[in-house]
Amino acid sequence: MKKNIKIGVIGGGSWATSIVKMLCENVDSVNWWMKNEEAIDHIQKYGHNPNYISDAELKKNKLRLSSDINEVINYSEYIVLAVPSAFLKNTLKNLTVSLENKVVFSAIKGIVPENNTIVGDFVHEHYSVPHENIGVLSGPCHAEEVALERLSYLTIACSDLKKAKLFASALEGRYIKTNVSDDTGGTEYSAVLKNVVALASGICHGLGYGDNFQAVLVSNAIREIKSFVDGVYPIKRDINKSAYLGDLLVTAYSQFSRNRTFGEMIGRGYSVQSAQLKLKMIAEGYYAVKCIVEINEKLKLEMPITQTVYSILYEKKSAKKQISLLTNKLN
Repeated sequence: MKKNIKIGVIGGGSWATSIVKMLCENVDSVNWWMKNEEAIDHIQKYGHNPNYISDAELKKNKLRLSSDINEVINYSEYIVLAVPSAFLKNTLKNLTVSLENKVVFSAIKGIVPENNTIVGDFVHEHYSVPHENIGVLSGPCHAEEVALERLSYLTIACSDLKKAKLFASALEGRYIKTNVSDDTGGTEYSAVLKNVVALASGICHGLGYGDNFQAVLVSNAIREIKSFVDGVYPIKRDINKSAYLGDLLVTAYSQFSRNRTFGEMIGRGYSVQSAQLKLKMIAEGYYAVKCIVEINEKLKLEMPITQTVYSILYEKKSAKKQISLLTNKLN
């Protein structure tokens, strides 16, 4: 790989921090934007992000940090978007540098709420980035395990496989393995939907359902995901690959899954607002489920798990009753 490839990471959270950590293993330098200048000063001095996965050791001699997003993007050929989807538009609102000639990879596992579009479609429509310059960075992978340097696998999707392979080589290392794919839309929509399923999994756990039911829930969920991604982005794909099923499993079951944790609090009786305050991080599935339901108004697919989560979170229906109803729709 070209060690001098210019990569910029946009975001200051746990996932952005882990991506930076991975990149520092292979490339000469990483351009990193975050809005928190105190965090920037701390990282430059100590080599750790004080606010997210602070145990992750960062090679500060390889970092070019800035709170000026235009500076970071101007210096970069490849851009990695790693902010919560709900904040993406606000993050990019002061952008004056063009993205048209950049390669943009989304590491965001959510839908841009106001537009009801995945991030790839959003940057194409609003920033004129060609489809062949848009990619997706997906799991199955939790930021916390990357920080612990536990073996993890990433899926890098882009319709231009040369660009996917180049970016994958910048991430792959002694504890990171990568797969490449040309299924950008399917990979991104699947990453969105697995967060919705993780909410359902957490709600069920909070209500006291056991592992036996969780297995049924997740096996039904992968079929629901396949139905949706085939409906919105119909190409040939193997839904059992790690990018789809693997990412679903780790998000639905892992202790590190913020969406599962958020769902569990709802199942235990927390209000949405109380759960959000306690979590202190964004659960992408909360915003995603509303968008998916609205998109599905046109597709009219059977999506009982998604609809159940929507009914609980947005229609404020009883979690206990809604999950009980769901149990009769699964097989």
